[in-house]
Amino acid sequence: MTSQTSHRGDPVRVLVLGSGQMGSGIARLVLEKQGLELVGVFGKRPERAGMNVGRVIGLEHDLDLRISADLIATIHQAEPHLAIQATCSKLSEAMAEIDPLVRRGIHVVSIAEEMAFPTHRSPAIADQIHELAIANGVGVVGTGINPGFVLDLLVIALTGVCSDVRSITAERINDLSPYGPTVLSSQGVGLEPEAFYRGVDDGTVVGHYGFAESIHMIADALAWDIERIDEERTPIVANVRRATPFVTVEAGMVAGCRHEAIAYRQGEPVITLLHPQQIHPQLEGVQTGDRIEITGTPDVRLAGTPEIPGGTATCALAVNMIPRLLSAAPGLYSMADLPVPAAILGDARRRIRPRLAEHRHG
Repeated sequence: MTSQTSHRGDPVRVLVLGSGQMGSGIARLVLEKQGLELVGVFGKRPERAGMNVGRVIGLEHDLDLRISADLIATIHQAEPHLAIQATCSKLSEAMAEIDPLVRRGIHVVSIAEEMAFPTHRSPAIADQIHELAIANGVGVVGTGINPGFVLDLLVIALTGVCSDVRSITAERINDLSPYGPTVLSSQGVGLEPEAFYRGVDDGTVVGHYGFAESIHMIADALAWDIERIDEERTPIVANVRRATPFVTVEAGMVAGCRHEAIAYRQGEPVITLLHPQQIHPQLEGVQTGDRIEITGTPDVRLAGTPEIPGGTATCALAVNMIPRLLSAAPGLYSMADLPVPAAILGDARRRIRPRLAEHRHG
């Protein structure tokens, strides 16, 4: 099937996969943008099947759309040009949805963390996606605030002013409060400290998904060969009561996870990424923020507080990447491969440029 690229005068028909915190935020943003049309929402939760999309995504009015639990049926009914995937974190799970979308000529923007640089987790799956995308004339890209932007794309951009780079340290201190139960449980929020460490051992507490993807995206841009990555996860224990709509943490319980990853090249640490994240850090005087330090020629320092908010920023990146992906030649991309996104403030269709190959030949 050939790509379902919209005509210049028609809106870009967008299908959203996911009806949780991220999927709902993305769907609301698509509805706000001129030149984009929300044509369907797929959700994995069977209890939401058939529910009105407007109510599920937090609007105060109904929409002429209902949540579907059948992806293939949704594709046939909605006839989207592009899908935004907000259902999972792992590459294997993402592939199960990307495959049928791409085979039907639908472009895909994914916020699955392991899709930020899928070549690291599985070169075979990455090659499969790339070949499928080319065969069906569509583009696929993984994005998000982290991985996808703060601790990788922004770092790469800052190295552009350096004639030499010796080491990179980047830190993101953020607030987990806006996130839903899936993210909170993956950080160990609400556990006792002993249970946190058991969760790290058995894989139920993973901390930040995507450190390896960010490190390898940076290393690929700098042509560095990474020998190994050492990671450490430790609990952030609350001294005061903290609560979100999804979890209540009493003093002595885990409010978040401090996750550190160090990448080595030629026996030396060259990339250090730090990500302490917790619910309501301000209750104990912790200032959120983002910090990048590059040791090189010249040294570069960039820091800002508060943090770039992860939830709203990820939704914005997913939507703002639509013109970039529709303008690209078919294939699989990372955020470092495409032009940097910009906010869609006018008609999204005006930002879609003819593909280079099409322009050259036609």
